[in-house]
Amino acid sequence: MLLEGKRALVTGASAGIGQAIAIGMAGAGADVAFNYDRGEEGAAATIAGIEAAGRRALAVRSDVADPDAAPAFVGAAQEAFGGVDVFVSNAGICPFHGFLDMPRETLERTMRVNLHGAYYMVQAAARRMVEQGGGGSIIAVSSISALVGGEFQTHYTPTKAGVLSLMQSAAVALGRHGIRCNALLPGTIATDINKDDLADEEKRRYMEGRVPLGRLGRAEDLAGPAVFLASDMAAYVTGASLLVDGGMFVNLQ
Repeated sequence: MLLEGKRALVTGASAGIGQAIAIGMAGAGADVAFNYDRGEEGAAATIAGIEAAGRRALAVRSDVADPDAAPAFVGAAQEAFGGVDVFVSNAGICPFHGFLDMPRETLERTMRVNLHGAYYMVQAAARRMVEQGGGGSIIAVSSISALVGGEFQTHYTPTKAGVLSLMQSAAVALGRHGIRCNALLPGTIATDINKDDLADEEKRRYMEGRVPLGRLGRAEDLAGPAVFLASDMAAYVTGASLLVDGGMFVNLQ
């Protein structure tokens, strides 16, 4: 029960990594509020998972690309739970597309959701933590794509590099308030975001072959690292980035 008594917020938690982190934090003792843009069934499953752990759940439907969604989400959690101790910026999209004919709207939407959305959400959570005192933990889900390139991800990789940089700068800006800011960098995690890409069996086998642990990641693989960074076990960890990729990044030979 590393998060017993804590109040955690997670964006984009109706499926995938966000859902796994939200339920994982509830299992570690936290009450959990989460945001989602679509997927009513998935949101209901997240609520059920949180409540099955014996914790309180709050679901708020909103689009992180809307700057006004951030204070509204944090405010709703404040009203329901009385405060914010942990914030996880997870919401993101990756519509794969080539570089030379990238539609303007695809680029701009990806930037608004992944980078601008993370910025506004983290800022709103930080403001609440500073106002209430007592510090807190902010975690942003970046990606191994912050460190490497991708032919069909020229719009996506800059946003994830930006999220990583945001956590580094926020760690400096918020350290005096006792707020720790860290980034998780997942490798290839099998979720809805890449299910079409991984439907190609040859590509899937290639990706699995690059991972020293011999398999692609599962959303649940991010829950433990997130709980650790949110907990007092990571009390002296800030500005850090944690790869959760089965060893893919170091397997370059």
